[in-house]
Amino acid sequence: MKEVEYFFDCSSPWTYLSFEGILEVAKNREIEVIWKPILVGGIFNSINPSVYESRKNPIEEKMNYSQKDLQDWAKLRGITINWPRIFPINSVKAMRGAFYFIDKGGIESYLKSIFEAYWTDGSDISDLETLLKIVESNGADMSEYKDFIETPEVKERLIQNTQELMERGGFGSPTFFIDKTDMYFGNDRIQLMESIL
Repeated sequence: MKEVEYFFDCSSPWTYLSFEGILEVAKNREIEVIWKPILVGGIFNSINPSVYESRKNPIEEKMNYSQKDLQDWAKLRGITINWPRIFPINSVKAMRGAFYFIDKGGIESYLKSIFEAYWTDGSDISDLETLLKIVESNGADMSEYKDFIETPEVKERLIQNTQELMERGGFGSPTFFIDKTDMYFGNDRIQLMESIL
């Protein structure tokens, strides 16, 4: 079975689209997704500050088209994306929490809940109480989760994944690798990846 490494941060709507897309590919092509939570802000700060510049000085035509493109993809993927009141969001706790569900099982359900909470319902996923409700709805122990995301080991795992992506030539979320070296960036590369797989 082929493995696809998936580097992701739930703070991006394009990552929400790619999440739905890679699940579909995994179902159709019998691939194994290797889940790699990252902190995309760390990448922007280190090697891709142009993202911040474009947010400060947006090109209206490009911004309008981007919103149309986003909604076209959302319709295709069968999801609802409403631009949240809080953007950008601090996703560090949610991304550390992903390791909890990677280790114990249920990562797909957890991520779907996180993406829906933020990108559909506009919930503040940087807020611990909001996160704990999501955790509880996924049948996990809230107290255990809360302790888990504050451990030095988990903090380090998130840092290491983020660093690893940059070292392998990545610059944002979502990023995929087939066979360790074949890199693809963005939701709109999933169809290309599927044809290669």
